[in-house]
Amino acid sequence: MDRVLYGREAVFHRTGLAARLVGLDGERLGAVRYEHGDDPPVVVFTGGRGMGKTALLKQLRNTYKGATPLAFVDCAHIEPPADHGPGWTELTGALAELAVQLSPKVTGARPVKFPRLSLGLVAVASISWTREDEERAQGDLQRLGPVLSTVDATKGAATNWVTKVLTKLAATFAETAAPLAGLLAEATVETVLEEVFGRVQQKSEGWYGTYRNAGGRGKAGLQQLAIDFAQGGRRRQEAEDFLVGALIEDLGQAYKGLARAGTRRGRPVLLLDNAHGELGRRLVEPVLRARHEGRRDKVVVFATSRVHDHEGMRHAHRTRLPETTHRAPAPRGGDITSGILAVALTPLSPAQTQAAFDRLDPSGRTPADLARGVHRLTGGRPLGVTLLGQATAEAPRAERPGLTPGALLDLTVELREDARPVPVVPALLQALLPQPRLEPFTVLAAAHDEESARLLARTRLHTESRDGDMALRVRDLLRAEDWAEGPEHFVADPLLRALLLHRLRFADGDHPRHAAWRAVHETLHRHYDQDATRPYRLYHELALGRVENAVTHLRTTFPEPDVLGWLGRLRFIASAPYPREPHATGRPAGPDPRRAVALGQESRRQTPDALPAGLNADGKALHLSVRRLLHAVWLLTDPLALPDGEVTEKLAHELRQLSVRHLTGNSPLWDAATHWPKDIHAWRRLTLPPGRDREDGV
Repeated sequence: MDRVLYGREAVFHRTGLAARLVGLDGERLGAVRYEHGDDPPVVVFTGGRGMGKTALLKQLRNTYKGATPLAFVDCAHIEPPADHGPGWTELTGALAELAVQLSPKVTGARPVKFPRLSLGLVAVASISWTREDEERAQGDLQRLGPVLSTVDATKGAATNWVTKVLTKLAATFAETAAPLAGLLAEATVETVLEEVFGRVQQKSEGWYGTYRNAGGRGKAGLQQLAIDFAQGGRRRQEAEDFLVGALIEDLGQAYKGLARAGTRRGRPVLLLDNAHGELGRRLVEPVLRARHEGRRDKVVVFATSRVHDHEGMRHAHRTRLPETTHRAPAPRGGDITSGILAVALTPLSPAQTQAAFDRLDPSGRTPADLARGVHRLTGGRPLGVTLLGQATAEAPRAERPGLTPGALLDLTVELREDARPVPVVPALLQALLPQPRLEPFTVLAAAHDEESARLLARTRLHTESRDGDMALRVRDLLRAEDWAEGPEHFVADPLLRALLLHRLRFADGDHPRHAAWRAVHETLHRHYDQDATRPYRLYHELALGRVENAVTHLRTTFPEPDVLGWLGRLRFIASAPYPREPHATGRPAGPDPRRAVALGQESRRQTPDALPAGLNADGKALHLSVRRLLHAVWLLTDPLALPDGEVTEKLAHELRQLSVRHLTGNSPLWDAATHWPKDIHAWRRLTLPPGRDREDGV
């Protein structure tokens, strides 16, 4: 069943990007005018993990499969066959897979044949065969059967041609002193031409006459191709480039003549997932080079890249997905990579997130702000929105009215119908951060910067750091995955950080001690022992559930003239992760404990006895006011909680009361009372100075 891809209308609209490049309306498969004539760009969708790149390609596959020749390959997962010889590489394996997928009959047109690619793959497969290893040769030949079947299904699927090839090879071995790649390739190709190819297809051998040193002779070109492939290095790369060209040429030949007869509509489509790796470049660059040199083809390539600023796209024309809805200019420049149209996938909007939740949970029993809260937590990352929306839909009906984004992290979700539901956090982490060891990322998610991360690596990850600085290795891995960097957190992305911190607190099953959580935050708490770093120390005290030192610090520094600095410290300290328990927030488990403190509704039993000694009545009132304000900001800005209207009003009230108390800086406090509730209602970070979209450090 097709997935609903919210926010991707620019690709799938009836006259969207895909329709204009393929030439077919994705809804009714009617003809659409080509935007780029005979020179379409290679489209590369860019975006980090969870941005929906693979889902987009799969939807393209579902849309156009059966209407035009189409193939989908994940360049990061080309499975090698068992006991293959050196004639198999990831690239030759990918080319064989592409040919097999592209060949079936489509609406109104015959199957596509791949004689040129077949001959090239046959030639390079033979490079390591020896007289003593007939079994290897037989296995390699049989693996080529599906590709040869695109030329003649009845002959390619049979096994008699394999026997005849082996017989001819035996004669070749007898006549030569050494297993020369070129001679073996010639013997193999000759037998395949005789046994599998028809008279018309045999002429395709001549295409290899353009290979280097071939002098127009096809068999000589195939011999040289095999020799170069066996040599490795730059020569192998030239041979592989020519094999990519063979695939494109075979596709082009399928459109010649037939196009004039009107029997093919739409261009053939290659879908290359994870093309930022070496294999992706090896498949795309020969196509770009040929087009740059003026050799046109009819192939539409849609690829994906996790890396936005990839070296292979250095001169690409860059745009954002919504901008391609009606036009997608891609002017070709002097560099071959100018033939790429790099399209940055954009996050889902709040409205699109709400639409996804409405579709997944039409009952509407969840809190009205839940979808918007999930959007804040995920940043609109489609994978996070989809998985948390699905968890919402699968939650017990009685629990849905009390759900928060944090409560969703405690749930399970059914990823497959034939498997049991799995916990949300491990499922998301496996997709967003597929690393064999998550422990270093989990620990370092509590760090603020590289310095504190290196401290945690030395003290908490010393057994993991034998091959170098673990903090720097984690930093480089996050960069390689194109995760955002920021000034306040070593793991800057809010969703990834929230998932890792959830794992830090709960994954070891150490309730109620939470030893791993406590050890990490105590380590950082000890590290920040200078006056200049006091806010960081208090931040980690809040993460450990200790609040009073933060309240005391904010009370004693309140009279100082730098009110904006005081508000900045308040905002930073209150951004600490709340040390909650699973299922401990929201109905029916009970309201968030911070709410009662913020509203001044603690029972006498809950109110702390330890009001600092020596305070007069005015000092006590200020202390309690700051305490309520701190808890209000802590709750209202927590990405795992939902805004509370009553608490927001209380926050404004406390700020106005504090503005009256301050002798010189009442204006910023009054502005905060006005603008911070607006920031909360707009789901944005509290602004400093209040009302201005500016970030102030601590």
